[in-house]
Amino acid sequence: MVSYQGKNIVIVGLGITGLSCVNYFLAQNIIPKVIDTRLKPQGLEQLDNRINYHLGDLKIDWLLNADLIIVSPGIPLSTPELQKAKEKGVEIIGDIELFCREVNAKSNKKIVAITGANGKTTVTTLIGEIIKSAGISVGVGGNIGQPALSLLNQDYDVYVLELSSFQLETTYSLKATVATILNISEDHMDRYPLGLMQYVEAKHRIYHNATYCVINNDDQLTIPTDKQSDIVSFGVDKGNYHLDNHYEHLIVQDQPLLATKMMKLTGCHNYLNALAALAIADKLNISRQSSIATIASFHGLPHRFELVLEKNGVKWINDSKATNVGSTEAALNSVVCKGKLYLLLGGDGKSADFSLLIPYLKNRNIEVFCFGRDRYLLSKLAPNITTITETMAESMQIIAKKVVSNDVVLLSPACASLDQFKSYVERGKQFAYLAEQYTQGSGI
Repeated sequence: MVSYQGKNIVIVGLGITGLSCVNYFLAQNIIPKVIDTRLKPQGLEQLDNRINYHLGDLKIDWLLNADLIIVSPGIPLSTPELQKAKEKGVEIIGDIELFCREVNAKSNKKIVAITGANGKTTVTTLIGEIIKSAGISVGVGGNIGQPALSLLNQDYDVYVLELSSFQLETTYSLKATVATILNISEDHMDRYPLGLMQYVEAKHRIYHNATYCVINNDDQLTIPTDKQSDIVSFGVDKGNYHLDNHYEHLIVQDQPLLATKMMKLTGCHNYLNALAALAIADKLNISRQSSIATIASFHGLPHRFELVLEKNGVKWINDSKATNVGSTEAALNSVVCKGKLYLLLGGDGKSADFSLLIPYLKNRNIEVFCFGRDRYLLSKLAPNITTITETMAESMQIIAKKVVSNDVVLLSPACASLDQFKSYVERGKQFAYLAEQYTQGSGI
């Protein structure tokens, strides 16, 4: 274990990640201080009674007198109090950096690091299942599930981490066996005032010191600027791993490996996720046969292009995890609809450029419903085919009276959910519930 004895350590931000940091230091008999700008942060009731904490703002004297600050991913490094501490020479890192330092001290451990604007949770979960099915002990966490530091409580052979750009900003020692950026599109532009390339720069930190980089051949922004690592590519019709002309097979080195009709996952974007996972598995030297069997049986994840109801010929698809424009683009590329497509957009757009969706709304049988905070901004994309409501429930009530056989209702909001919901999960659950409620006895 890396020693931090004698260090004055301040953890900024509680929640499950902050608590994992507290427990990490307590295991070394180090008592850190905790700061949270919220008055009632999640996890406060679980805090060890030896911990001195401050709530409501960033206690500047604690920060300036610290030897090491562990900052929550949700707090920008540009925060003035953190900048003052940095100028004084205080080291500021995140929980992923603590994790990497520990794993680097164990030479026989492997890390798979996954990021991207879209698909990263699906690929992280899928590659975890592939490794597990191969009989290798694997810990999956980071930006999903368990905090990375909690994974150190068991002796895994491989760690699979989903990493956000926020986490990568404060990570310096990552040495992934395989690292991938699945795709890049505008997201969190409210966090990156200098624009898209500032976001790209944060994402590219995942490649630093990686043995293999898995890139998206269709997205130039995923290609590393330095060529020190071995590069493997996937894409729709080009790359080491790709699809055939009709999306009927996963192809590796020009050899068809798996018919997409044999997969539980559907849609081009999910086929690309499968290709990325297969590329990662190959670089981990996992049996190809084992990988393909797991990919074929993988059902996908809730709230990711999930068919939650099919009734009287109408499909209701929950893609609530589409919290940015790129994810909604992927959904609109993949949806198959013989009738009319009813698209639900809405929420907090995080200063994104919604105009990228305009080409996907043209020349197709579609009606758009906009709700939530940015509903008026979204409605400008296609005003002649758009209905505006305050809530998603109001939109769905209208849609339920209009749909007929062969229609598809797609919730793919292109926005965060926190303006009206606790999370995208709650939004997706409400969509599924309302789909069932509004169609009961309606004759549709």
